[in-house]
Amino acid sequence: MKNFGIAVHGGAGTLSATEMTPENEGNYRKALETATRAGYEVLINGGTSLDAVEAAVIELENDPLFNAGRGAVFTNAGIHEMDACIMEGKTLTAGAVAGIKNVKNPVSLARHVMENSEFVLLSGDGAEEFARKLNLPFETDEYFYTQLRRDQWLAVKDTDEVLLDHKEIKKFGTVGAVALDQYGNLAASTSTGGMTNKRYGRIGDCPIIGSGTYANNATCAISCTGHGEFFMRAVVAHDISCLMEYKGLSLKEACRILVHDKLIKLGGEGGLIAIDYNGNIELPFNSEGMYRGWIKNDEELQTGIY
Repeated sequence: MKNFGIAVHGGAGTLSATEMTPENEGNYRKALETATRAGYEVLINGGTSLDAVEAAVIELENDPLFNAGRGAVFTNAGIHEMDACIMEGKTLTAGAVAGIKNVKNPVSLARHVMENSEFVLLSGDGAEEFARKLNLPFETDEYFYTQLRRDQWLAVKDTDEVLLDHKEIKKFGTVGAVALDQYGNLAASTSTGGMTNKRYGRIGDCPIIGSGTYANNATCAISCTGHGEFFMRAVVAHDISCLMEYKGLSLKEACRILVHDKLIKLGGEGGLIAIDYNGNIELPFNSEGMYRGWIKNDEELQTGIY
């Protein structure tokens, strides 16, 4: 049997152990394990990496702990606007959505854009119209409401301040998954609710192919989490693949250059999850922590925060 594996993330940032209660930490680790396990079950049963990353991200989107899907933050207008992307490495096909409202699982809509349209990226009302045409599930505003997210928004809604997620514990609220299946195919997916109090239809790196998400069977699969503007400027996900393809670097070294050198020089904070065509997994971050879970072959599932 060939190597296979999956990694997930639930955001990175200033995640201080001293400010995290044992109960909260347990809840986050359980959620990360659930998502990782959902993707792993697909892989162990002979499923595709594409199915695995979608399954994992759906679990994270359905959990209000994370800033994606049900736990999406509030915009300046007091609504939820979500972005998502999915990509498979065999043919470099991809699908993405940006600025969508009320779609229960943005990652599934992104996959339909990839498989059932001639496009890569759809946004706003048009993307929602496409979702309705496909009879994808929508939810009411109340479904996406959490008191924590509302309190974060109320604290800044009359200002020009934009929060990455938590004010007290700065967290880049994005979720994602990367996987390698038993057939040697890579896939990546990322989903987010963006920034609290964001204006003007702001879109980050999450749905931008090559910035926040990328997969190529010749190299690796990447899903990023951090301050999106910096990840877009550095074209982080694609640049890691390029360093591997054109310079022959290992996944570990390529990730180190992007996360601990290039991003830092730009002033960017965050991290990413990555898996290469041999099943090597890397989970680098230049912030204090990153919610993450991973498993390879028949090894033990692991989770981490700090």
